[in-house]
Amino acid sequence: MDPNRPPTDFETRVFEATRLIPAGKVTTYRELALFLECNSAQAIGQALKRNPFAPQVPCHRVVKTDLSLGGFHGQTEGPWLAKKRKLLTEEGVAFSENGTVNPEFCHRFKGSK
Repeated sequence: MDPNRPPTDFETRVFEATRLIPAGKVTTYRELALFLECNSAQAIGQALKRNPFAPQVPCHRVVKTDLSLGGFHGQTEGPWLAKKRKLLTEEGVAFSENGTVNPEFCHRFKGSK
């Protein structure tokens, strides 16, 4: 991955949509994909993995459909995931006993079904 490569049009759309997620809320890769009409949660994850604009583009606010954390900085375990959880906790997001995000903290995009 070239850190000097400018974002693609698709990545720019993902980053702009991610900025709509308010602090203290999360959305899922799937929800973001549906909002952007791309039908690929994996494509959303790949775009966010390349996010050069954190924290202005709060990619830490995007989690898996089962409300587990998913990935962060291209990692799915270890210190980066601990940092993602810490960032969410600092924003007021609560977690269930099993470590998933409490569903009350899920953001739905306006117009989403």
